[in-house]
Amino acid sequence: MLLRELLEAVDIRAAGGNHDVRLKGITYDSRKVRPGFLFVSIKGFKSDGHDYVGQAIKRGAVAVVMERELELPPDIAWAVVQDTRHALALLSARFFGDPSKQLKMIGVTGTNGKTTTTSLISSILSSSGEKVGLIGTVHNRIGARIIPVSHTTPESTDLQELLGKMIVEGVGACVMEVSSHALALNRVDGCEFDMAVFTNLTQDHLDFHQSMEDYLEAKLKLFKSLNLPGDKGIIKCAVINADDPAAERFAQAAGGLIYTFGVKNTADVYATEINVNARGVSFNIGGKLGSCQLNLHLTGLFNVYNALGAFTAAAALGVPQEIIKDALENVQGVPGRFEQVDAGQDFTVIVDYAHTPDGLENILKTARQLTRGRLITVYGCGGDRDRGKRPMMGSIAAKYSDFQIITSDNPRTENPAIIIQGIIEGVLPLVQKENYLVEQDRRKAIGLAISMARKDDVVIIAGKGHEDYQIIGTEKFPFDDRREAVLAIKELRGDKMD
Repeated sequence: MLLRELLEAVDIRAAGGNHDVRLKGITYDSRKVRPGFLFVSIKGFKSDGHDYVGQAIKRGAVAVVMERELELPPDIAWAVVQDTRHALALLSARFFGDPSKQLKMIGVTGTNGKTTTTSLISSILSSSGEKVGLIGTVHNRIGARIIPVSHTTPESTDLQELLGKMIVEGVGACVMEVSSHALALNRVDGCEFDMAVFTNLTQDHLDFHQSMEDYLEAKLKLFKSLNLPGDKGIIKCAVINADDPAAERFAQAAGGLIYTFGVKNTADVYATEINVNARGVSFNIGGKLGSCQLNLHLTGLFNVYNALGAFTAAAALGVPQEIIKDALENVQGVPGRFEQVDAGQDFTVIVDYAHTPDGLENILKTARQLTRGRLITVYGCGGDRDRGKRPMMGSIAAKYSDFQIITSDNPRTENPAIIIQGIIEGVLPLVQKENYLVEQDRRKAIGLAISMARKDDVVIIAGKGHEDYQIIGTEKFPFDDRREAVLAIKELRGDKMD
C-alpha cells in the first residue's frame, strides 16, 4: 500500500517527503521495524516513541508519523497528526484491509465477567456453525487455533493484524474482551462493533483512571461507538446488565437496539428459581427473547449473570434457543475462573482470577454457600496498581473467610510488605490475629493453606487464575497457582513429585 493511500485514513496537520513510497509494514515499536516500514511514534508511560525515530530509520523505516515535527533525513516521508495513538489505530485498520468491517464484531466490557462471557458467547456461536475468533485475557483464538496473549486487548496494530488473519482463515464472527485501558488508549479505534455487552462496573484500575467516573467514561466509549454508521447492513445492538447501577448510563450512550438482562431489576431477559450447588447452577430464563431451563457446570450467582449476558447476546444475534441452551450446558469451565483443582484430596481447592473487591466477594460468597467445613482464602494484591482496593480486599476476605493467608500476587516493582500492609488495614478491624497470617512467598502460602485444610474445607486461591507467571520487579517468573496447589497436595500425601 502507498503511504499516500494509507494517510487518507487520518487528519494530517503537516507533511513532507515522498508519499508515493510503498509500505511493507506498520509498527509503533522501533525494535520491530523492518525495511519499508512505517513507524508511528507513540508517547508511552515510560518512554516516548519520538525519541526512537532515529533508531527506526536505521532499521529501515521509510516513513514516520508523529505528533511534532522532527528533523529527518530528506529521503524519509513524514506526517504530523494530533494524536498518534488514534492515528495508529486508524492507519493499522486501513493497512490490514479494515477487517472489522468484514466480521461480525461483539465487544464485551466490564470489571468482572468479561472472560467467561466472551467464552460462553464464542461457544454458542461455534455451536451454531460459525467459525469464531476470540480475543481475551486467557488467550486469543482463531477457530480452534490458540494464540498467546500479552494484553487483554492487544495494541491497535497487533489487533488489526489479528483480525486480518481471522478474515484470511474464514472467521465470520469475533468475540472480544474490551478493556478500559484499550478504550482509553484508543486501541480499538478503527474497529466497527456490531454488538457491545456490559457485564458490571466496580472498583478497579483507579491507578490508571484516577476516578470511577473516568473509568466509567472509558467503558462507555464502546457503547457510544454503536452510534457510528456501519457498512454491514446489521442493526447494532447493546446488551446491558440491568442490575448494575451504571446500566442507565450505558443505555443512554448506546446506539441501535438495547436488550437488558438481570436477576433483581426488570429486564428483557431474566433468571428465576436459581439453585447454586457445588456442581453448578440451575435456573430458568424468561423474557422477550425466549424461555428455557439451564443447568450449568459453572457455579455461583456471578455465572448466572455471565450466562444471562451470553444468552441475551446470542439470542439477539438470531441464534436458535435450543443451540444456545445446549452450548451453555456443554461448557465445562473457563481456565482460572472458579476452577477446581482435584488431586484426590478430601477437601476442595478452587483457583480464581478474582483480583478486584467485587470479584473476590463474588467467589467467596459462592464458596461460603458450598463450604461444610472452613473457608481458607489465599490472596494478595498486585503492585503498581490501584492502592485503594487493598483494604477493601482485606475486609471482604475477613468477612467471608474462616482463615486467610495474605501473600504476594504480582508485586511488580513495589515492596510486597507495603502491599500486604495495605490489605491488613482492612483486615484488622474485623478479625483477630489468630484468624490470619502473612506469608510473602506465594508458593509457601499455598502450601500452608493446603497443609491446614481438613475434610470438607474449601481453599480459595485468588488473584491470578489462569496466569502461569508471577511478576517480581520487572521480570516474569514461571508460576501457576493450579500447579502449585497440586504439588502441595501431593507433598501432603507423600506422593512422588512429577
